[in-house]
Order: sequence, then structure tokens, then C-alpha cells
Amino acid sequence: MSLKNSNASNRTHSFLLNKLKDKRILQIYKKFENNLNINENFIVAVSGGPDSLALSFLAKIYSIKYFLNVKYLIVDHKLRNNSSSEAKYVQKQLKKYSIKLNILTWNGAKPKKNIQSIARDKRYKLLIDKTKKLKMKSILLGHHIDDLFENFFIRILRGSGLNGLVSLDQKSKVAKINLLRPLLNFDKKDLIYISKYVFGSFVEDPSNKNDKFKRVRIRNFLKQLENEGLDRYKFLLTIKNLKSANESINFYIKENLKHNISFLEKKKSIILKQDFFNHSREVIFRSFTEVIKMVGKKYYPVRGKKVDKIISEINSKASFKVTLGGCIIKKVNQTIILSKE
Repeated sequence: MSLKNSNASNRTHSFLLNKLKDKRILQIYKKFENNLNINENFIVAVSGGPDSLALSFLAKIYSIKYFLNVKYLIVDHKLRNNSSSEAKYVQKQLKKYSIKLNILTWNGAKPKKNIQSIARDKRYKLLIDKTKKLKMKSILLGHHIDDLFENFFIRILRGSGLNGLVSLDQKSKVAKINLLRPLLNFDKKDLIYISKYVFGSFVEDPSNKNDKFKRVRIRNFLKQLENEGLDRYKFLLTIKNLKSANESINFYIKENLKHNISFLEKKKSIILKQDFFNHSREVIFRSFTEVIKMVGKKYYPVRGKKVDKIISEINSKASFKVTLGGCIIKKVNQTIILSKE
């Protein structure tokens, strides 16, 4: 880096650090720092909205303080005509603060149904693939407390079980990459405050107001509940209690996977021991789903209805052969074998 660029970068760092003189921002940053607690380089996923811009600022301060190399990525889904210009606008805005934003583009045919769900999965895949290419292990996401509540109700409408209801967590892992959500117990109003105070503006995604999307309808429903007296923090306590119950179930799932599966052919195939099925329905269901992910090498689990159907066939049929989630699943002489398709 040239002396001129170095001086410019130092001035920008001083400018950003001076923002911490605002008491509200300093309080938010301290909470963020305690939540993050990471000592290695990481990725920040940016969208241009107030949540991700606030995350970009907080992560930048953190990287300056702890001398970390942080990469910032935004995905251009190309689902709207002006999506590319918006991504470039966000890129230009962040550049003013010595934040280099790289644009990942989703090329190819676009879906006509389940648009937001498919776009989200594609976004994660692009981010994860880039993170691996950069030889990093963690991605920071801008989900906050409102997203936690929205996810809870969306899962209820899908008929999800306990694991689905509390699936949005501060730390999860997909394809060996850590997905970190250090803003998960932050109010959106605090993130909007940071974005306005630091950057002056942010990108408004018009789809966030389009009620043809289920997430938007849920968001409006939550606003109605709040008007009727919904206590956000009691609701959060309920979710935390459910998470605690879910952790207990996960303990038995880990024990089941540890003691009741055997690997064959360099982990390309798995045999399930008879004791694998000597557990509660929920433990069996989730353990089996996890084995399918392991063998099929998929990011996300297959649909629950299909897993339920196969478990039912295991209990009722002497032998069978089916495919699911990139796996060939066979029952031969009371033995269950899963192999890569």
C-alpha cells in the first residue's frame, strides 16, 4: 500500500472510530463485540439494507481493533432490473469507508415459484463457495431479533417441528462453514440508527413491502400483535426455553450418531445399527435426516414428509430400495445401508 493510500486509510479508520463517541453506538458496539468474540479472519454478508450496513460498520471497527482481515460480499440475484445498479451503489458507498465490497452474481434461469426461498439458498451457496475459496471459516450474517420472530412463525405455518421453530441461532454450521449471527438479539431500530448515523442512507428492497411474499405477511402480522400488546421480550424468552429443550434432544442425536452408525468405503456408505432405531421418534427422525445429509453431501436437509415415509417403510417392509437427498437407501436382511447416489 502506498503512503498516500495508507494515510487515507488511517484517516477513514479515525473517522469510523470517532463514531463510537456516540453513547448509543458505543453501547451497541460493546454488545456486538461480546457476541462475536472471534480471533480469526471472516466474511461479512452485505445486502445494502440497514441491518447489513450496521453489521459492516460494527465488523469494520472490530477488524481495526483486533487487526483482522475481513472480506465483504454482496450477492446480486438479478431478480429485479435494478439489482445490479443497487449492488454497485452499495459497493461505492462502502468504499468511502475503506470497506471493499465484492459482488457475487447469480447467473442463469430464475425461479417463478418459491422465489425468496430459492434465492436465499442460492445466496448461501455463493457465499459459502466464496468463503471456501478464500480459505476462511466464518460468515457474519445480519439477522436480528425481528428475523428470529419472523422465522418462528414461518416455520409454524410450514408445520415444522421443534428443531425448525428454533433453527435461527447465533451460530450454526453449513458445509463446514460457520454462520454467525452476532446481531440476533439486537432490535432493528438500533441497526437503523447506526446506518443513518454512519452512512446517511441505505437501500430499501421493494420486496420487503410486497405482501405476496409470506415473510412480508408475517412481518405485518407481528406488527398487529405488537399493537395488541405482544411483549417482545417474553416472546424471546419462550424461544430461548424452546432452544434449551432442543439442545437436550440434540445431545441424544449426537450420541445416536456416535454409537450406532458404521462407515464403509471411505465414508461413502453408512450402515445403521439396530440400536439406531431404539430411540424416541424425534431422535430417530433427526438422526436419519443427518445421515442422509452426510452421505448425500447436501447443504440442507431433505423434506420431513419424505424422511417420515422412509422410516415408516423401514418399520413395515422386509426389504426395499429408494433414493432421497443424493442417497441410495436399502434395507437388506434387517440391515439399513445408505450409499452415495
